[in-house]
Amino acid sequence: MKTDEQHVAEPGLVVLDITAADEDTLCAVMDGLQQRWATSGIAPVRRLPGEAGVRARVYADVYRPGAQ
Repeated sequence: MKTDEQHVAEPGLVVLDITAADEDTLCAVMDGLQQRWATSGIAPVRRLPGEAGVRARVYADVYRPGAQ
C-alpha cells in the first residue's frame, strides 16, 4: 500500500484507494472497513478503461469505532 502524506490532515485519518477483481469483492472490503472504523461508507465504484478490476476510495478515522 502506498501512503501519500499530504492526504493525512491529522493522525488517525486515512485515505484508502482499494482495487479489487470485481464489485462484490470491493463492496465486501468496504463493508468490512466500516464495521471496524468510522468511514465514508460504500464509495462509488470506478473502472479505468484498459485496466482490469474496479476501484474505490474510502476515508476512515481509525480512532473512532465503526458500526457495531
